[in-house]
Amino acid sequence: MTDVRHIVFDIGRVLVVWDPEIPYRTLIPDADRRRWFLDNVTTSAWNVEQDRGRPWAEAEAALIEQYPDEAPLIRAFRERWSEMVPGLLPETPAMMEALIDAGHDVTMLTNFAADTFEIALQRFPVLTRPRGVTVSAEVGLIKPDRAIFDLHAERFGLDPAATIFFDDSAPNVEAANGAGWQAHLFTSPEQMRADLKAAGLAV
Repeated sequence: MTDVRHIVFDIGRVLVVWDPEIPYRTLIPDADRRRWFLDNVTTSAWNVEQDRGRPWAEAEAALIEQYPDEAPLIRAFRERWSEMVPGLLPETPAMMEALIDAGHDVTMLTNFAADTFEIALQRFPVLTRPRGVTVSAEVGLIKPDRAIFDLHAERFGLDPAATIFFDDSAPNVEAANGAGWQAHLFTSPEQMRADLKAAGLAV
């Protein structure tokens, strides 16, 4: 295994909390109806197209045409997006900052809509500390597409074999490994710390 010279972090559910259900617990108090709405209307597949760069207005219009009675709840997804990201996860942002402070090369690679990413940067200044970030909506590619890993490595001059990567999605981890990275599934700060230690990086 090549010595690690580059560290790459995903953002959602690795550095910041991301839970689309939070505002809908108030908007749709009935748990069964709420689950139906999130599983069938504002689905992950629908949201990922905004991560790919589709404008919110276009995304909302497509769903409202299909589910006209749900229009207010559909629009609430973007209107109340900030509630879905209530704060930073414990420990991991501090671990990232410790790596930066120790002089390590740290970047981020994230599936994120462009406008909501700007909100996240304003709310969480720690996200401005890495050397740079590749945002899916800004480049028109999304994980787990192999191309976004190759693009990130090219943009930031990373040696894939010397790059350790943390993501909360197993398909993304598999794709990163396929691109030659040393990728790890994020499950807890403790496991991340152990993975970093195994790579010779103490935090």
